[in-house]
Amino acid sequence: MPKTLPDNFDAWEPKIQKQIEALVELAAPADREEDNRDLVKQMIVTALKVEHSQLDRGDAKILSRAMRELRYGFRIFKGYRDKRKVTIFGSARIPKEHPEYKQALNFSKQIAKQGFMIITGAGPGVMKAGNEGAGKNNSFGINIKLPFEQAANEFIGKDPRFIDCRFFFTRKLMFIKETSAAAFFPGGFGTHDEAMETLTLIQTGKCDVLPVVLIDSPGGDYWKDWQKYIDKHLLKEGKISPEDIDLY
Repeated sequence: MPKTLPDNFDAWEPKIQKQIEALVELAAPADREEDNRDLVKQMIVTALKVEHSQLDRGDAKILSRAMRELRYGFRIFKGYRDKRKVTIFGSARIPKEHPEYKQALNFSKQIAKQGFMIITGAGPGVMKAGNEGAGKNNSFGINIKLPFEQAANEFIGKDPRFIDCRFFFTRKLMFIKETSAAAFFPGGFGTHDEAMETLTLIQTGKCDVLPVVLIDSPGGDYWKDWQKYIDKHLLKEGKISPEDIDLY
């Protein structure tokens, strides 16, 4: 291995280039649907640079795990790209008797009848209601490993469309990349985080425009109060534009 690896792969030693290209060809299926050999080569080159740069082991672990999580998730979703989907967000802490659970359950049942599949975070509360309402055949669950609270619900936990993540950022990417719309029920920090990130991605053109719906249970005022905050502190002070209100 040379003392330095230039950013430009073409400047690498011919011997290393040939070995990488041979490895890519060896792994490529004969009946491939899409030719990604150039991108696979780039990923291998990046991996070699990780070792050559002697990154901290923790940093290398993040890179390795993130790639594995995304590859696995994309493989699961690949067979369903022609199906419309709605990602549901909301509190993990509400019981089945709670009006918001019942609202999410009914919403998922109705949206599944319209031909949509449901994506949730695979946990309890609103996520469980979403998977229960949609049913196993119409559900995805993208779980996050947490030291407390989060455990996969029984409606998606052992399903082939269950995806387990260690990182929030890989999970969040799949939530929005793979969906046709996003529905937000009342929730905690995580729900607000997802809502604000979704709106930011649409506002800045980093994802396709998609419906973003904020849902209260009958008589609820969670999102109405949220709107008052948006009007007073963001819109009136010029921190967002008037047209940004139309994103949801």
